[in-house]
Amino acid sequence: MLLHVVPAAEWSADPTAPYRPGSLAAEGFVHCSPDEETALAIADAHYRETAGPLLVLRVDGERLTAEVRREGPYPHVYGPIDRAAVTEVLEVRRDADGRATGLAPLG
Repeated sequence: MLLHVVPAAEWSADPTAPYRPGSLAAEGFVHCSPDEETALAIADAHYRETAGPLLVLRVDGERLTAEVRREGPYPHVYGPIDRAAVTEVLEVRRDADGRATGLAPLG
């Protein structure tokens, strides 16, 4: 499984199309995490100031049509994330200072 941190507004922008975050256009790949601990660290480091809900997509790499490469400890997806490959959407729980404290089922 791959995990990808995303603001809820970005994930829900066009639910009929494959998900294409800004990093795909800017860097050529989608940043992912190998485990929940790393995803929470990413949420803390890069999304602490993000307003609104923050999500973590659990992605089945076998269902992706794009190539997945492990570069160092991080998996990168070299193409859009097919929505059919997303097996679960979790919400990042944050404290009053915006620090990620855990993951919970969305809703």
